[in-house]
Amino acid sequence: MQKWLPVWLFVAFVGVIACNRGGTEVKLKNAADSARLVLENLNQEIADDANNPGLYHARAKFYYDDHQFDNALKDINMAISMDPKSADLYVTLSEIYLLMGQLQSATEALTKAINVDPESKLALLKMAKLNLIIRDYPKTFEYIKKSLSVSDVNPEGYFTRAIAFLETGDTNKAVTDLLKAVDQNQGYFEAYIELGELFSIKKDAIAADYLKNALAIRPESKEALYLLGMFYQETGQYYKAIELYKKLQKTDTTFRNAPYNIGYIYLVYLKDFPSAVSFFSAALKADPGYYEAYFNRGYANELMRYYDKAYADYKQALKIEVNYPNAVEGLNRLDKLRIRK
Repeated sequence: MQKWLPVWLFVAFVGVIACNRGGTEVKLKNAADSARLVLENLNQEIADDANNPGLYHARAKFYYDDHQFDNALKDINMAISMDPKSADLYVTLSEIYLLMGQLQSATEALTKAINVDPESKLALLKMAKLNLIIRDYPKTFEYIKKSLSVSDVNPEGYFTRAIAFLETGDTNKAVTDLLKAVDQNQGYFEAYIELGELFSIKKDAIAADYLKNALAIRPESKEALYLLGMFYQETGQYYKAIELYKKLQKTDTTFRNAPYNIGYIYLVYLKDFPSAVSFFSAALKADPGYYEAYFNRGYANELMRYYDKAYADYKQALKIEVNYPNAVEGLNRLDKLRIRK
């Protein structure tokens, strides 16, 4: 099961992209223009009030979001020199170091934040997340406990602990914490996704409800659509699954799993072999190296007695994945048929 560790990114850009008619290029241009305007305004504010640590902090966040790490470090260190007792500034410093891959420096910055303010829920939670990333679970639980002791209204804390429980094999405690997270924050997308995945494993109908909640928050989420489609597929609701996979296919033509899964449903469950061939072909268009799609298309052709097409697909699968057992077996079957003839 894929785990989604929330990254504590700051939103550095403000404003709205006004025009939707011009397509992606116009949106990108408007975003770039908005970014330049934000930076120009910050520069001007700092010029007017050069001793304000909050302004350097804001510009550090901007640079951080834009991956200008040297500039971000310069500004956050300037802010800290002006206000060394602010835990939030050290938290931002830790985030910059973390995105730079400097875990030790990130840990040291968070340690300073906690020393400055031992009851900083934010700093304690970040330290818990950092230890979760490096899979130091005892420290993860320790810092989450401290964070929750500061305030039990802490959906991120419960979510982080739930992931730690999942990674250490305690599913029941993970579910309990995930439910607390969504109870405190009914817009917690990641928590609904985790709940949907966990209950999907049990084929529990409530999984669909959690995934629908996730989709209500992010209607175009590829992850939520795919997981809900998989739940429908695995619980025999094939046409519902196909509907969601087709939506995914339209949303992202490069997402090979959507047409592949439709092909699989048609091949295995609905016995509609021509449709299966069509969707496996679509999967191959999305990814020409998808050897499983070659095999399954070949198998559909074999079932329709289009043996030459099946043979070609099995051979292609083996070119991509040498000694792929299913394709080898397929070729052996066809060879036996030819001998009988």
